[in-house]
Amino acid sequence: MFSQPATAPRHRELQHITLAPFVAVLYAYCAGGPFGFEAMVSTSGPGLSLIFILVVPLLFSVPIALATAEMATAMPVEGGFYRWTRAAFGDFWGFHCGWWNWTGTFFMSAAYGVLMADYIGELLPLTRTEHWLIAAAFLASVGYLNIRGIRLVGNLTLVLLLLALVPVAIFTAQGFAHARFNPFHPFLASDKSWRETFGVGLALALWIYSGYEQLSTVSEEIEQPERNFPLGLALVVPLAVITFFLPIAAGLAALGNWQAWDTGYIVQAARQVSGARMETAMFAAAAVCTFVLLESTVLAATRLPFAMAEDGYFHSALARLHPRFGTPIRAIVLSVLICAVLAVFSLTQLIAIYAWLRVATSVMTLLSLWRLRRTTPNLPRRFLVPGGRFGMATVVLLPILFFAWALLNSDPQSRLWGPICLALGPLAYFFISRRKIRHPAERQP
Repeated sequence: MFSQPATAPRHRELQHITLAPFVAVLYAYCAGGPFGFEAMVSTSGPGLSLIFILVVPLLFSVPIALATAEMATAMPVEGGFYRWTRAAFGDFWGFHCGWWNWTGTFFMSAAYGVLMADYIGELLPLTRTEHWLIAAAFLASVGYLNIRGIRLVGNLTLVLLLLALVPVAIFTAQGFAHARFNPFHPFLASDKSWRETFGVGLALALWIYSGYEQLSTVSEEIEQPERNFPLGLALVVPLAVITFFLPIAAGLAALGNWQAWDTGYIVQAARQVSGARMETAMFAAAAVCTFVLLESTVLAATRLPFAMAEDGYFHSALARLHPRFGTPIRAIVLSVLICAVLAVFSLTQLIAIYAWLRVATSVMTLLSLWRLRRTTPNLPRRFLVPGGRFGMATVVLLPILFFAWALLNSDPQSRLWGPICLALGPLAYFFISRRKIRHPAERQP
Protein backbone atom coordinates (compact mmCIF):
# COMPACT_ATOMS: atom_id res chain seq x y z
CA MET A 1 0.00 0.00 0.00
CA PHE A 2 1.21 3.52 -0.70
CA SER A 3 2.78 5.30 2.22
CA GLN A 4 1.16 8.56 1.13
CA PRO A 5 -2.61 9.12 0.96
CA ALA A 6 -3.74 8.32 -2.56
CA THR A 7 -5.99 11.37 -2.70
CA ALA A 8 -3.23 13.90 -1.96
CA PRO A 9 -1.56 15.36 -5.08
CA ARG A 10 2.20 15.04 -4.93
CA HIS A 11 3.12 17.34 -7.80
CA ARG A 12 1.82 20.84 -7.18
CA GLU A 13 3.57 22.18 -10.28
CA LEU A 14 1.59 20.00 -12.72
CA GLN A 15 -0.94 21.58 -15.07
CA HIS A 16 -4.56 20.43 -14.85
CA ILE A 17 -7.39 19.98 -17.33
CA THR A 18 -11.14 20.05 -16.81
CA LEU A 19 -13.66 17.40 -17.82
CA ALA A 20 -14.25 18.46 -21.47
CA PRO A 21 -10.61 18.35 -22.65
CA PHE A 22 -10.06 15.18 -20.63
CA VAL A 23 -12.97 13.51 -22.43
CA ALA A 24 -11.46 14.66 -25.74
CA VAL A 25 -8.05 13.18 -24.91
CA LEU A 26 -9.62 9.95 -23.62
CA TYR A 27 -11.75 9.61 -26.76
CA ALA A 28 -8.75 10.35 -28.96
CA TYR A 29 -6.80 7.55 -27.29
CA CYS A 30 -9.56 4.96 -27.00
CA ALA A 31 -11.52 5.59 -30.21
CA GLY A 32 -10.14 8.25 -32.55
CA GLY A 33 -13.07 8.19 -34.97
CA PRO A 34 -14.44 5.55 -37.40
CA PHE A 35 -11.16 4.98 -39.23
CA GLY A 36 -8.79 2.05 -39.62
CA PHE A 37 -11.04 -0.94 -38.86
CA GLU A 38 -13.14 -1.12 -42.04
CA ALA A 39 -11.59 -4.50 -42.93
CA MET A 40 -13.78 -6.03 -40.22
CA VAL A 41 -16.78 -5.58 -42.56
CA SER A 42 -15.35 -7.72 -45.39
CA THR A 43 -13.76 -10.19 -42.95
CA SER A 44 -16.73 -10.97 -40.71
CA GLY A 45 -19.62 -9.74 -42.81
CA PRO A 46 -21.61 -6.50 -42.41
CA GLY A 47 -24.21 -7.86 -39.99
CA LEU A 48 -21.76 -9.52 -37.64
CA SER A 49 -19.42 -6.52 -37.79
CA LEU A 50 -22.17 -4.18 -36.69
CA ILE A 51 -23.12 -6.59 -33.91
CA PHE A 52 -19.47 -6.67 -32.81
CA ILE A 53 -19.46 -2.85 -32.68
CA LEU A 54 -22.57 -2.84 -30.49
CA VAL A 55 -21.88 -5.82 -28.21
CA VAL A 56 -18.11 -5.85 -27.66
CA PRO A 57 -18.08 -2.61 -25.62
CA LEU A 58 -20.67 -4.07 -23.24
CA LEU A 59 -18.63 -7.24 -22.64
CA PHE A 60 -15.14 -5.78 -22.93
CA SER A 61 -14.89 -1.98 -22.71
CA VAL A 62 -17.39 -1.50 -19.91
CA PRO A 63 -15.64 -3.99 -17.56
CA ILE A 64 -12.26 -2.34 -18.16
CA ALA A 65 -13.79 1.10 -17.71
CA LEU A 66 -15.42 0.02 -14.43
CA ALA A 67 -12.12 -1.39 -13.14
CA THR A 68 -10.29 1.79 -14.14
CA ALA A 69 -12.94 3.99 -12.54
CA GLU A 70 -12.60 2.24 -9.18
CA MET A 71 -8.82 2.33 -9.19
CA ALA A 72 -8.68 5.95 -10.38
CA THR A 73 -10.85 7.05 -7.45
CA ALA A 74 -8.89 4.94 -4.96
CA MET A 75 -5.42 5.95 -6.20
CA PRO A 76 -5.55 9.03 -8.45
CA VAL A 77 -1.76 9.14 -8.78
CA GLU A 78 0.65 9.97 -11.59
CA GLY A 79 1.72 6.74 -13.26
CA GLY A 80 -1.76 5.25 -12.85
CA PHE A 81 -1.92 1.53 -13.58
CA TYR A 82 1.84 1.12 -13.11
CA ARG A 83 1.61 2.30 -9.50
CA TRP A 84 -1.62 0.38 -8.93
CA THR A 85 0.14 -2.83 -9.97
CA ARG A 86 3.19 -2.01 -7.84
CA ALA A 87 0.97 -1.42 -4.82
CA ALA A 88 -0.88 -4.70 -5.45
CA PHE A 89 1.95 -7.05 -6.38
CA GLY A 90 5.21 -5.37 -5.40
CA ASP A 91 8.31 -4.16 -7.22
CA PHE A 92 8.79 -7.03 -9.66
CA TRP A 93 5.35 -6.96 -11.29
CA GLY A 94 5.00 -3.22 -10.89
CA PHE A 95 8.19 -2.69 -12.85
CA HIS A 96 7.04 -5.06 -15.59
CA CYS A 97 3.69 -3.33 -15.91
CA GLY A 98 5.42 0.01 -16.47
CA TRP A 99 8.24 -1.37 -18.59
CA TRP A 100 6.03 -3.41 -20.91
CA ASN A 101 3.63 -0.55 -21.47
CA TRP A 102 6.28 2.13 -22.01
CA THR A 103 8.39 0.05 -24.38
CA GLY A 104 5.26 -1.20 -26.15
CA THR A 105 4.14 2.36 -26.74
CA PHE A 106 7.36 2.95 -28.68
CA PHE A 107 5.92 0.65 -31.34
CA MET A 108 2.43 2.14 -31.20
CA SER A 109 3.54 5.78 -31.38
CA ALA A 110 5.96 4.95 -34.18
CA ALA A 111 3.07 3.23 -35.99
CA TYR A 112 0.94 6.38 -35.80
CA GLY A 113 3.85 8.43 -37.11
CA VAL A 114 4.16 5.98 -40.01
CA LEU A 115 0.41 6.21 -40.63
CA MET A 116 0.60 10.00 -40.81
CA ALA A 117 3.38 9.68 -43.38
CA ASP A 118 1.24 7.14 -45.26
CA TYR A 119 -1.53 9.75 -45.52
CA ILE A 120 0.92 12.20 -47.07
CA GLY A 121 2.11 9.41 -49.36
CA GLU A 122 -1.46 9.10 -50.67
CA LEU A 123 -1.15 12.63 -52.02
CA LEU A 124 2.53 12.88 -52.96
CA PRO A 125 5.08 10.29 -54.10
CA LEU A 126 7.64 9.80 -51.32
CA THR A 127 10.99 8.09 -51.13
CA ARG A 128 11.72 5.85 -48.15
CA THR A 129 13.86 8.58 -46.58
CA GLU A 130 11.21 11.25 -47.12
CA HIS A 131 8.58 8.94 -45.62
CA TRP A 132 10.68 8.48 -42.47
CA LEU A 133 11.45 12.21 -42.20
CA ILE A 134 7.72 13.03 -42.33
CA ALA A 135 6.93 10.42 -39.67
CA ALA A 136 9.75 11.75 -37.47
CA ALA A 137 8.51 15.33 -37.97
CA PHE A 138 5.01 14.39 -36.81
CA LEU A 139 6.47 12.66 -33.75
CA ALA A 140 8.61 15.72 -32.98
CA SER A 141 5.61 18.07 -33.28
CA VAL A 142 3.58 15.89 -30.93
CA GLY A 143 6.50 15.78 -28.52
CA TYR A 144 6.71 19.57 -28.55
CA LEU A 145 3.00 19.94 -27.81
CA ASN A 146 3.33 17.53 -24.90
CA ILE A 147 6.28 19.47 -23.52
CA ARG A 148 4.05 22.56 -23.46
CA GLY A 149 1.67 20.74 -21.13
CA ILE A 150 -1.55 18.79 -20.85
CA ARG A 151 -3.67 21.93 -20.97
CA LEU A 152 -2.53 22.71 -24.52
CA VAL A 153 -2.83 19.06 -25.55
CA GLY A 154 -6.32 18.74 -24.10
CA ASN A 155 -7.73 21.96 -25.57
CA LEU A 156 -6.16 21.34 -29.00
CA THR A 157 -7.45 17.77 -29.05
CA LEU A 158 -10.95 18.98 -28.18
CA VAL A 159 -10.97 21.51 -31.04
CA LEU A 160 -9.47 19.12 -33.59
CA LEU A 161 -11.88 16.33 -32.74
CA LEU A 162 -14.91 18.60 -33.03
CA LEU A 163 -13.70 19.70 -36.47
CA ALA A 164 -12.91 16.14 -37.57
CA LEU A 165 -16.29 14.76 -36.52
CA VAL A 166 -18.18 17.34 -38.62
CA PRO A 167 -17.53 15.58 -41.97
CA VAL A 168 -18.15 12.24 -40.26
CA ALA A 169 -21.58 13.47 -39.16
CA ILE A 170 -22.37 14.86 -42.64
CA PHE A 171 -21.30 11.60 -44.29
CA THR A 172 -23.47 9.63 -41.84
CA ALA A 173 -26.54 11.77 -42.54
CA GLN A 174 -26.07 11.60 -46.32
CA GLY A 175 -25.40 7.88 -46.19
CA PHE A 176 -28.70 7.19 -44.46
CA ALA A 177 -30.45 9.67 -46.80
CA HIS A 178 -29.26 7.57 -49.76
CA ALA A 179 -29.97 4.23 -48.06
CA ARG A 180 -30.87 1.44 -50.49
CA PHE A 181 -29.54 -1.64 -48.71
CA ASN A 182 -29.98 -3.40 -45.39
CA PRO A 183 -26.66 -2.69 -43.60
CA PHE A 184 -26.96 -5.98 -41.66
CA HIS A 185 -27.25 -8.11 -44.82
CA PRO A 186 -25.64 -10.51 -45.30
CA PHE A 187 -24.99 -11.28 -41.67
CA LEU A 188 -21.86 -13.38 -42.24
CA ALA A 189 -19.10 -13.35 -44.85
CA SER A 190 -19.78 -16.76 -46.39
CA ASP A 191 -16.52 -16.74 -48.37
CA LYS A 192 -14.37 -16.58 -45.22
CA SER A 193 -13.32 -19.33 -42.83
CA TRP A 194 -14.79 -19.59 -39.35
CA ARG A 195 -11.47 -18.45 -37.85
CA GLU A 196 -11.42 -15.30 -39.99
CA THR A 197 -15.09 -14.50 -39.42
CA PHE A 198 -15.20 -14.97 -35.65
CA GLY A 199 -11.49 -14.77 -34.86
CA VAL A 200 -9.81 -12.02 -36.85
CA GLY A 201 -12.95 -9.87 -36.99
CA LEU A 202 -13.57 -10.09 -33.25
CA ALA A 203 -9.89 -9.43 -32.51
CA LEU A 204 -10.15 -6.23 -34.55
CA ALA A 205 -13.29 -5.22 -32.66
CA LEU A 206 -11.46 -5.78 -29.37
CA TRP A 207 -8.57 -3.68 -30.57
CA ILE A 208 -10.71 -0.62 -31.36
CA TYR A 209 -12.41 -0.81 -27.96
CA SER A 210 -9.29 -1.11 -25.78
CA GLY A 211 -7.19 1.39 -23.84
CA TYR A 212 -9.59 2.76 -21.24
CA GLU A 213 -7.03 2.38 -18.45
CA GLN A 214 -4.16 4.06 -20.26
CA LEU A 215 -4.90 7.71 -19.41
CA SER A 216 -4.72 6.86 -15.71
CA THR A 217 -1.02 7.74 -16.02
CA VAL A 218 -2.00 11.43 -15.97
CA SER A 219 -4.44 11.13 -13.05
CA GLU A 220 -2.87 13.99 -11.07
CA GLU A 221 -3.19 16.28 -14.11
CA ILE A 222 -6.98 16.01 -14.15
CA GLU A 223 -9.07 18.33 -12.02
CA GLN A 224 -11.03 16.36 -9.41
CA PRO A 225 -9.90 12.97 -10.76
CA GLU A 226 -12.09 11.08 -8.28
CA ARG A 227 -15.10 12.65 -9.99
CA ASN A 228 -13.95 13.37 -13.55
CA PHE A 229 -12.19 10.09 -14.37
CA PRO A 230 -15.28 7.87 -13.85
CA LEU A 231 -17.47 10.49 -15.52
CA GLY A 232 -15.10 10.74 -18.50
CA LEU A 233 -15.14 6.96 -18.92
CA ALA A 234 -18.94 6.92 -18.72
CA LEU A 235 -19.11 9.48 -21.55
CA VAL A 236 -16.44 8.06 -23.85
CA VAL A 237 -17.65 4.45 -24.05
CA PRO A 238 -21.08 5.29 -25.56
CA LEU A 239 -19.53 8.07 -27.65
CA ALA A 240 -17.14 5.54 -29.19
CA VAL A 241 -20.04 3.17 -29.97
CA ILE A 242 -22.03 5.93 -31.67
CA THR A 243 -19.14 7.25 -33.76
CA PHE A 244 -18.19 3.72 -34.84
CA PHE A 245 -21.62 2.25 -35.53
CA LEU A 246 -23.49 5.04 -37.30
CA PRO A 247 -20.92 5.96 -40.03
CA ILE A 248 -20.23 2.31 -40.88
CA ALA A 249 -23.96 1.49 -40.98
CA ALA A 250 -24.64 4.57 -43.12
CA GLY A 251 -21.94 3.66 -45.64
CA LEU A 252 -23.23 0.09 -45.91
CA ALA A 253 -26.83 1.25 -46.23
CA ALA A 254 -25.94 3.62 -49.07
CA LEU A 255 -23.51 1.41 -51.01
CA GLY A 256 -24.09 -2.21 -50.07
CA ASN A 257 -20.66 -3.20 -51.40
CA TRP A 258 -19.44 -4.78 -48.17
CA GLN A 259 -16.89 -7.02 -49.94
CA ALA A 260 -14.91 -3.92 -50.98
CA TRP A 261 -14.46 -2.60 -47.45
CA ASP A 262 -10.83 -2.60 -46.40
CA THR A 263 -8.63 -0.45 -44.16
CA GLY A 264 -9.32 3.21 -44.97
CA TYR A 265 -12.26 2.43 -47.26
CA ILE A 266 -14.62 4.83 -45.51
CA VAL A 267 -12.80 7.70 -47.27
CA GLN A 268 -13.59 6.13 -50.65
CA ALA A 269 -17.14 5.48 -49.49
CA ALA A 270 -17.52 9.20 -48.79
CA ARG A 271 -16.67 9.95 -52.43
CA GLN A 272 -19.19 7.42 -53.72
CA VAL A 273 -21.93 8.78 -51.47
CA SER A 274 -21.28 12.54 -51.66
CA GLY A 275 -18.56 13.31 -54.18
CA ALA A 276 -14.94 14.43 -54.23
CA ARG A 277 -15.29 17.23 -51.67
CA MET A 278 -16.63 14.86 -49.05
CA GLU A 279 -13.81 12.42 -49.84
CA THR A 280 -11.29 15.20 -49.19
CA ALA A 281 -13.04 16.19 -45.97
CA MET A 282 -13.11 12.60 -44.71
CA PHE A 283 -9.45 12.15 -45.65
CA ALA A 284 -8.60 15.26 -43.62
CA ALA A 285 -10.73 13.96 -40.73
CA ALA A 286 -8.87 10.63 -40.78
CA ALA A 287 -5.52 12.43 -40.71
CA VAL A 288 -6.63 14.68 -37.83
CA CYS A 289 -7.92 11.71 -35.83
CA THR A 290 -4.62 9.91 -36.34
CA PHE A 291 -2.75 13.01 -35.17
CA VAL A 292 -4.74 13.36 -31.94
CA LEU A 293 -4.42 9.61 -31.39
CA LEU A 294 -0.65 9.98 -31.57
CA GLU A 295 -0.79 13.08 -29.37
CA SER A 296 -2.77 11.33 -26.62
CA THR A 297 -0.61 8.20 -26.84
CA VAL A 298 2.57 10.19 -26.23
CA LEU A 299 0.83 12.02 -23.38
CA ALA A 300 -0.12 8.79 -21.61
CA ALA A 301 3.13 6.93 -22.24
CA THR A 302 5.62 9.59 -21.19
CA ARG A 303 4.32 9.69 -17.61
CA LEU A 304 5.51 6.11 -17.11
CA PRO A 305 9.29 6.78 -17.26
CA PHE A 306 8.64 9.88 -15.13
CA ALA A 307 6.90 7.84 -12.40
CA MET A 308 9.39 4.97 -12.66
CA ALA A 309 12.29 7.41 -12.34
CA GLU A 310 10.66 8.82 -9.19
CA ASP A 311 10.58 5.27 -7.85
CA GLY A 312 14.29 4.80 -8.56
CA TYR A 313 14.16 2.52 -11.59
CA PHE A 314 15.48 5.09 -14.07
CA HIS A 315 17.85 8.02 -13.79
CA SER A 316 16.46 10.84 -11.66
CA ALA A 317 16.78 13.25 -14.61
CA LEU A 318 13.66 11.65 -16.13
CA ALA A 319 11.69 12.65 -13.01
CA ARG A 320 12.43 16.37 -13.35
CA LEU A 321 9.59 18.64 -14.39
CA HIS A 322 9.91 21.66 -16.66
CA PRO A 323 9.93 24.75 -14.41
CA ARG A 324 7.40 26.58 -16.59
CA PHE A 325 5.19 23.89 -18.14
CA GLY A 326 5.29 21.30 -15.35
CA THR A 327 5.97 18.44 -17.76
CA PRO A 328 8.58 15.65 -17.66
CA ILE A 329 10.51 17.09 -20.58
CA ARG A 330 13.37 14.58 -20.57
CA ALA A 331 11.01 11.61 -20.46
CA ILE A 332 9.06 13.09 -23.39
CA VAL A 333 12.16 13.77 -25.49
CA LEU A 334 13.62 10.31 -24.84
CA SER A 335 10.33 8.58 -25.73
CA VAL A 336 9.88 10.54 -28.95
CA LEU A 337 13.47 9.89 -30.07
CA ILE A 338 13.05 6.13 -29.65
CA CYS A 339 9.73 6.21 -31.51
CA ALA A 340 11.34 8.14 -34.38
CA VAL A 341 14.01 5.46 -34.73
CA LEU A 342 11.36 2.73 -34.91
CA ALA A 343 9.41 4.64 -37.58
CA VAL A 344 11.57 2.95 -40.24
CA PHE A 345 9.40 -0.18 -39.90
CA SER A 346 5.98 -0.81 -41.45
CA LEU A 347 2.66 -0.13 -39.74
CA THR A 348 1.59 -3.78 -39.43
CA GLN A 349 4.94 -4.89 -37.99
CA LEU A 350 4.79 -2.26 -35.27
CA ILE A 351 1.17 -2.81 -34.21
CA ALA A 352 1.48 -6.62 -34.08
CA ILE A 353 4.29 -6.45 -31.51
CA TYR A 354 2.63 -3.72 -29.46
CA ALA A 355 -0.54 -5.78 -28.95
CA TRP A 356 1.24 -8.36 -26.77
CA LEU A 357 2.88 -5.76 -24.53
CA ARG A 358 -0.32 -3.80 -24.14
CA VAL A 359 -2.41 -6.87 -23.31
CA ALA A 360 0.06 -7.84 -20.58
CA THR A 361 -0.28 -4.48 -18.83
CA SER A 362 -4.08 -4.43 -19.18
CA VAL A 363 -4.28 -7.86 -17.55
CA MET A 364 -2.04 -6.64 -14.71
CA THR A 365 -4.37 -3.68 -14.21
CA LEU A 366 -7.42 -5.94 -13.89
CA LEU A 367 -5.65 -8.27 -11.49
CA SER A 368 -4.55 -5.27 -9.40
CA LEU A 369 -8.19 -4.27 -8.94
CA TRP A 370 -8.97 -7.75 -7.58
CA ARG A 371 -5.84 -7.89 -5.41
CA LEU A 372 -6.24 -4.45 -3.83
CA ARG A 373 -9.93 -5.05 -3.11
CA ARG A 374 -8.80 -8.06 -1.04
CA THR A 375 -5.68 -6.60 0.61
CA THR A 376 -6.83 -3.01 1.18
CA PRO A 377 -10.62 -3.14 1.59
CA ASN A 378 -10.61 0.07 3.64
CA LEU A 379 -8.91 2.15 0.94
CA PRO A 380 -11.22 5.11 0.19
CA ARG A 381 -13.09 4.44 -3.06
CA ARG A 382 -15.61 6.96 -4.35
CA PHE A 383 -16.63 4.46 -7.01
CA LEU A 384 -16.96 0.68 -6.64
CA VAL A 385 -17.39 -1.98 -9.30
CA PRO A 386 -21.01 -3.06 -8.70
CA GLY A 387 -22.30 -6.60 -8.24
CA GLY A 388 -20.25 -7.84 -5.32
CA ARG A 389 -18.07 -10.91 -5.95
CA PHE A 390 -19.92 -11.79 -9.15
CA GLY A 391 -19.44 -8.28 -10.52
CA MET A 392 -15.75 -8.33 -9.62
CA ALA A 393 -15.24 -11.73 -11.27
CA THR A 394 -17.05 -10.60 -14.41
CA VAL A 395 -15.07 -7.36 -14.68
CA VAL A 396 -11.75 -9.17 -14.25
CA LEU A 397 -12.29 -12.41 -16.16
CA LEU A 398 -14.32 -11.34 -19.21
CA PRO A 399 -11.70 -8.95 -20.67
CA ILE A 400 -8.89 -11.46 -19.93
CA LEU A 401 -10.74 -14.14 -21.92
CA PHE A 402 -11.23 -11.72 -24.80
CA PHE A 403 -7.56 -10.73 -24.68
CA ALA A 404 -6.57 -14.40 -24.93
CA TRP A 405 -8.84 -14.82 -27.96
CA ALA A 406 -7.32 -11.78 -29.66
CA LEU A 407 -3.75 -13.00 -29.15
CA LEU A 408 -4.57 -16.51 -30.39
CA ASN A 409 -5.90 -14.96 -33.60
CA SER A 410 -3.06 -12.49 -34.05
CA ASP A 411 -0.52 -12.48 -36.87
CA PRO A 412 1.90 -15.48 -36.72
CA GLN A 413 4.92 -13.16 -36.66
CA SER A 414 3.49 -11.29 -33.68
CA ARG A 415 3.09 -14.60 -31.84
CA LEU A 416 6.85 -14.95 -32.19
CA TRP A 417 8.08 -11.43 -31.50
CA GLY A 418 5.44 -10.50 -28.91
CA PRO A 419 6.55 -13.11 -26.34
CA ILE A 420 10.18 -12.26 -27.06
CA CYS A 421 9.54 -8.61 -26.18
CA LEU A 422 7.72 -9.70 -23.02
CA ALA A 423 10.70 -11.85 -22.05
CA LEU A 424 12.95 -8.78 -22.19
CA GLY A 425 11.09 -7.44 -19.13
CA PRO A 426 12.68 -9.80 -16.58
CA LEU A 427 16.07 -9.20 -18.18
CA ALA A 428 15.65 -5.43 -17.85
CA TYR A 429 14.45 -5.82 -14.25
CA PHE A 430 17.51 -7.90 -13.36
CA PHE A 431 19.96 -5.28 -14.59
CA ILE A 432 18.03 -2.22 -13.38
CA SER A 433 17.22 -3.58 -9.92
CA ARG A 434 20.87 -4.31 -9.26
CA ARG A 435 21.71 -0.62 -9.69
CA LYS A 436 18.45 0.74 -8.27
CA ILE A 437 18.91 3.64 -5.86
CA ARG A 438 15.64 4.60 -4.25
CA HIS A 439 14.56 8.22 -4.38
CA PRO A 440 13.95 9.69 -0.90
CA ALA A 441 10.38 10.64 -1.80
CA GLU A 442 9.58 7.29 -3.36
CA ARG A 443 6.24 5.64 -2.73
CA GLN A 444 6.74 2.25 -1.16
CA PRO A 445 4.29 -0.51 -2.06
